[in-house]
Amino acid sequence: MDFNRRDFLRKGATSAAGMAAATMFPMNMYSNHLDANNIREIVLPKKTIAPPKNSIKFSVIGINHGHIYGMVDSLIKGGGTLVAVYAKEEDLLKNFTKRYPSVKVTKSADEIIEDNTIQLVASAAIPIERAPIGIKVMKSGKDYMTDKPGILTFEQFHEVKKVQKETGRIYSITYSERLANPASVMAGKLVNEGAIGKVIQTIGLGPHIMRPESRPDWFFYPEKAGGILCDIGSHQCDQFLYYTNSTKAEVSTSQIGNFGTPKYPNYQDFGDMMVRSNHATGYIRIDWFTPKGLGTWGDGRTFILGTEGYIEMRKYIDIAGRPKGNHLFLVDQKETKYFDCNEVHMPYGEQLVNDVVERTETAMSQDHCFLATELALTAQKEAFRLNTTS
Repeated sequence: MDFNRRDFLRKGATSAAGMAAATMFPMNMYSNHLDANNIREIVLPKKTIAPPKNSIKFSVIGINHGHIYGMVDSLIKGGGTLVAVYAKEEDLLKNFTKRYPSVKVTKSADEIIEDNTIQLVASAAIPIERAPIGIKVMKSGKDYMTDKPGILTFEQFHEVKKVQKETGRIYSITYSERLANPASVMAGKLVNEGAIGKVIQTIGLGPHIMRPESRPDWFFYPEKAGGILCDIGSHQCDQFLYYTNSTKAEVSTSQIGNFGTPKYPNYQDFGDMMVRSNHATGYIRIDWFTPKGLGTWGDGRTFILGTEGYIEMRKYIDIAGRPKGNHLFLVDQKETKYFDCNEVHMPYGEQLVNDVVERTETAMSQDHCFLATELALTAQKEAFRLNTTS
């Protein structure tokens, strides 16, 4: 190997000069002066919530995803009475009726759709079936609550929007990473109060753990379940719009890939995208590479940058930190605060019940609901395909 003495001496001198210069900087530039314990901790107390002011009767069509339980529970807590359920799968029905023993099991979805005493139908059917169910529900004069992804294709999207406008019914997609997470609810309150000034960017990380044995076959086929950006990405698009208060937005770029699921070559286990409105930007990353050693299904985090501070949510776990989930950190011009959000009330179910009765949009505006899905569908359709498993 050749030895270049001149090059060696030049690099050595450069390194020495760099080391000498580094000693001129004050030590506090490296954060040695910061007191990690100087953080004001706020444990938000459980508040007494008044009983729901409205009530409705609702039923369920399709229970293929476990999110249906959170959806049903939120409606019941919000003033809803569960009447009936229809599902084709006997094993899923067995678990559902065990949890809700008073529910009536119908022989067909039409029994529910044709029941004029029902005001709302909830669904967590196989994703490709959710929009067609919702269209039938709205045409029957009922409102609709669906798990995400609530719409899988642009053909479905345009038809859903058309029927929703014609009927005036509610088509609510449950973006549960915001609507069913206490830290996310608290972050919305803080942002709306101006705690970090004007929001100019969000970063949403949605990692998940891959346990193929726990997933039904349809889960691995994008034409049935939606691609990764259409599915999980819709959560993040919803959060970007909500926290930045954006009513118009577009996709800047998007990517998808399959790096670790060779058995299903069309499946996507990684995706990211960038979105923007005229006053804010957002970065979104989603993957199925959570290591089994984490202790939960994913280290979901959301970062909200404002002109006067920032918020970080550690929704499901704080690695090597505080136990459990629902952690929120806020840094502003005065101090650093930690919020324990475990007892924060989540109002989505009650708000939706009120909207059904009063014909309002307190849970989520219809435009917001559709725009979040449109961003996710656009990102999915236009995504660059990254290196796949070989």
